Amino acid sequence: MLEFELNFAPVFASYELLLQGAWMTIQLSASAMAIGLVLAVLGAWAKTSGPNFLRGVVSGYVEIIRNTPFLVQIFFIYFGLPSLGLKLDPYSAALLAMVINVGAYATEIIRAGIESIHKGQLEAGYALGLKPRQNFRYVVLKPALRTVYPALTSQFIFLMLTSSVVSVISAGDLTAVGSTIGSQTFASFEVYFVITAMYFVMSIGFSSLFSVIERAAFRYPSNR
Repeated sequence: MLEFELNFAPVFASYELLLQGAWMTIQLSASAMAIGLVLAVLGAWAKTSGPNFLRGVVSGYVEIIRNTPFLVQIFFIYFGLPSLGLKLDPYSAALLAMVINVGAYATEIIRAGIESIHKGQLEAGYALGLKPRQNFRYVVLKPALRTVYPALTSQFIFLMLTSSVVSVISAGDLTAVGSTIGSQTFASFEVYFVITAMYFVMSIGFSSLFSVIERAAFRYPSNR
């Protein structure tokens, strides 16, 4: 029988690198989510109120991203774009891939929220003299965000966990740091055990934070 002894000492000796990797993962995820939400709001507006041509473009973008693997998207951006003269460093390529990916998913989430708004509220906004953009901003967007907030926070958690894929281009995230430590210490099981625990703690921590934000930001009475 093979004997195996756990040795976490080499892993804990590299805790600073692991914390840096975790911080990089959070930075990547938060930046991608923030930019992706802007893209998603524009995409949702285009799909619900934009001209037919723009609706077609956004629908094509959403379908392509949602029906192709994230890993392939990263490889296309990091290895494919240089052939067109656009070369990105690993961090920028990872961020761009994550923005494009989350933007497509969040577009559909926000679109569903917008379409959940009763038409009577829109008509009331126009009756008060609001312009289409003002009506979208003040009457539609905030109630829609309240409806889709849980789905968006879940999407952020999913994005943060999926960001581990960017380690394939050495983007410096938690998984990439763990792979480097594992190859240096040969303590692969211990390294990935610790990394798994760190991802779990980050997910639970952000879920709790988002719950607090939801209670603080959306506690006004619902019209339903």
